[in-house]
Amino acid sequence: MILDLASRAGWPADLRILIDRYPREIWTGHQNLGETARFWLERHDFFRKLGGSLADATTEFREGSVPAAKFRALFAPRLQMFLSHLEGHHQIEDLHYFPVFRAAEERLARGFDVLEGDHEAIHRQIVEVVDSANGLLRAMDDRPDAQRAATDLYANAGEALLKSLLRHLDDEEDLIVPVILERGERRLFRS
Repeated sequence: MILDLASRAGWPADLRILIDRYPREIWTGHQNLGETARFWLERHDFFRKLGGSLADATTEFREGSVPAAKFRALFAPRLQMFLSHLEGHHQIEDLHYFPVFRAAEERLARGFDVLEGDHEAIHRQIVEVVDSANGLLRAMDDRPDAQRAATDLYANAGEALLKSLLRHLDDEEDLIVPVILERGERRLFRS
């Protein structure tokens, strides 16, 4: 099974050791799902919602149902918040959380390597999104055809990023939450 973010469709059997024992349906009520895990899952939901909101706003702008001035006023600050929070979130995971989980469940080490690779791939996509978003913002006052081309370029980059991010978030949760449920948050994060 290919584990590349662009073509992955979940984890192979050797990395499903714990998700098969702790499926998503039982997470919410599980006694070992503590405040840290709940906060982390809420952050993931924040990225899903804000990413979807940006995609919806771009579609509305492309279709002409939102004027350029209104789109520009909402788009730039939301995109900046989305991307900066995402980069910070990934740094915290790479430097703090992944080492804890890798040490706790060595059988899943390859999965954490894959997730770190995802972060690198997502970062490259973020650079493309920033470049195309800046191009879109510069083209907002141009001719309609130039504006449309810049909007399409951004929309394609944004859709690719969101698709990758959604796959990554699901896979990350499927690897990490079962470790938390198996070991208990207190045992994992005690100093």
